[in-house]
Amino acid sequence: MKLFKPSRVAFAHCDLPCGVYDPAQARIEAESVLNASKKYQESDDASFKQRCVTIKEERAEEVKHHLWVLWTDYFKPEHLEKYPNLHDLFWKATKKAGEAKKTEDPKVGEELIALIDEIDTVFKASKA
Repeated sequence: MKLFKPSRVAFAHCDLPCGVYDPAQARIEAESVLNASKKYQESDDASFKQRCVTIKEERAEEVKHHLWVLWTDYFKPEHLEKYPNLHDLFWKATKKAGEAKKTEDPKVGEELIALIDEIDTVFKASKA
């Protein structure tokens, strides 16, 4: 069986280390978090509200996933030197995504989107 065992193992956020990264993935999920929170607030239907909570929590976890992939796979030490607030920005954004899982307050979703937009600004500047 050793004959078929790979000699090296590679890890990536998908099955192919494609090099394609974009905060837009996290932002789309954050928009779902925000909209699910709004729909929760607007509804009186207990079943619908529970679906909103479930979807919001799943999407918030996806936000964290996409942010961590971007942080750990795209950004390098030289980015941190050029953008010294980058670590704090990612920390705040992932913490905010965690907070979004625990509340149905649309304001938290709005704050999460604002943090992702800040990350996007740095991301675009890092590519220039």
